[in-house]
Amino acid sequence: MKKLRRSLTAVLFLCLLLSGCGMFDVDVEEPAKEEEDLIVVGFSQVGSESVWRTKNTASIQEELTQENGFFLIFANARQKQENQIKHIREFISQRVDYILFSPVTEEGWDTVLQEAKEAGIPVILVDRKVDVADSSLYTAWIGSDMTEEGRQAGLWLENYEKENQLESQQIEIVVLQGTEGATSTIERTKGFHQIADAHENWVILEEPYADYTTAKGEEVMDRLLDTYPSIDVLISQNDDMTFGALQAMDDHGIKAGVDGDVAVVSFDAVDEALKLVKQGRINVDVECNPLQGPYIWMTLEALERGETVSKNIVVKERVYDQSFFSGR
Repeated sequence: MKKLRRSLTAVLFLCLLLSGCGMFDVDVEEPAKEEEDLIVVGFSQVGSESVWRTKNTASIQEELTQENGFFLIFANARQKQENQIKHIREFISQRVDYILFSPVTEEGWDTVLQEAKEAGIPVILVDRKVDVADSSLYTAWIGSDMTEEGRQAGLWLENYEKENQLESQQIEIVVLQGTEGATSTIERTKGFHQIADAHENWVILEEPYADYTTAKGEEVMDRLLDTYPSIDVLISQNDDMTFGALQAMDDHGIKAGVDGDVAVVSFDAVDEALKLVKQGRINVDVECNPLQGPYIWMTLEALERGETVSKNIVVKERVYDQSFFSGR
């Protein structure tokens, strides 16, 4: 691909920001003259709603550095699709070399991605997916197999049921879903149901959205505890919501985790949550690996060499329970 003159592009972009675009949360440095051959990448991150998202952003920023041959333009969409569409159009107008973005929701991207395709700018999806009629509108998706993550949560609960000889008992479950319409919400829910629906004694009481935030997780869990007198299992689709839910259970005098009143299944496996797994406050945490920067770096380098890359690139992950820490 023919490279644009990066220094000029970065300067123009900075000028637009200073003249009142106001939509971008970016840290732009004017590149020196010798940096004209940097690969310019525009990255629209969905937001900064969780510990996981912060680590994901940091991983990408640590890889797409000037030392590695990149000039990264970062934009925070603050959980709004309209912001991301504006970001992408701005990247197109500046003729960046690549566009990265983690979509707020799966739908509503056909028009703007068609604009990127007509401009000849490859689009890489990060973490989340899009639902478009023409899959050629993006070059690759890099992220987690979130359906499998949901299945792993269900398989853990299936094993927990057997170990505790609960097959003949009704197991009452609440599920804290994340952001409505997000890939992670859709696929984790789908994967868990693939296992749960085969168990007649598993009763899902409610599956409310809690937006992947600690505050909303606490608020929704507080309501669920007031509504349902006997909850056996909490499935929480990210650690931040789990933190809030644990606080709500503490406030209600309910013991959570190993040997507790409510078994807790969480997702993401951020450091603070793994400490709670080790302590027994969380029974199991299904990893969603935020360290996607190296995968993105390798993909962009392959494209620069003119190579064809895989359409779907899945990062490696595992499941953590107390057995993981037993040898430590």
